[in-house]
Amino acid sequence: MKLNEEVREFWEQGPCGSGDIIVGELKPLSREWFEQIEEHRYRVEPFIHSIAQFPRHHGKKLLEVGVGAGTDHLQWARAGAHCFGVDLTSAAIETTKARFSLYGFESELQRLDAEVLPFEDESFDVVYSWGVIHHSEKPERIIEEIRRVLKPGGQFIGMLYGRRSPLVFKFWVKHALLKGRPWLSFSDVVWDKVESVGTKAYTEGELRSLFEKFGSTETIPLITTYDTDHWPHWISKFFPDSWGWFIGIRATK
Repeated sequence: MKLNEEVREFWEQGPCGSGDIIVGELKPLSREWFEQIEEHRYRVEPFIHSIAQFPRHHGKKLLEVGVGAGTDHLQWARAGAHCFGVDLTSAAIETTKARFSLYGFESELQRLDAEVLPFEDESFDVVYSWGVIHHSEKPERIIEEIRRVLKPGGQFIGMLYGRRSPLVFKFWVKHALLKGRPWLSFSDVVWDKVESVGTKAYTEGELRSLFEKFGSTETIPLITTYDTDHWPHWISKFFPDSWGWFIGIRATK
């Protein structure tokens, strides 16, 4: 089985951020269910708003790669963007369609592998992807496709995982050191133990290399609650952003 098919099977179980630990016994696809997902997402990851800056892109043609439960996609629609969305899974596409119908918005949504995008060159003002590209078998192909479909001066906005982070260190201790396999690298552990198989995490330098064909690239490391959980506050409060599990990106074509 190809890696992307394994990834698809994993995420068909439910879009990221829609698990029972978040939504409890709320009725799936109900307004209450969607609002609980949204409340949790922006409480845990409040920096999404400062990176995406949704209202600044009113009237722009927007493609989201990996719509998930449709939470950020809805913010783009609320901000007045002309929305298109793709996802590897039917679960995400159907969830986002239901969300947009419930809230009275429209988006052109397709289930597909973003390593090949069915859009013409220079089609979009903005391409957005939060925590998705690193699950692909070939992230570099998705990034090249993103650059292709962006208009000159268009912008990619998103996030990929950072490898040199307290979260990855905790996973390494649990799955490598304590299991007598200290030779395993951080990358090995992320690949096998973080979400779907094949997950990748990067340094800022590696991300700048991935986006080197863009005119300019800004990387924004972000310490998250995933990094600080299970550490005493008197220690975790000193963690610098450069150690963050999330690395925000703004890259201009």
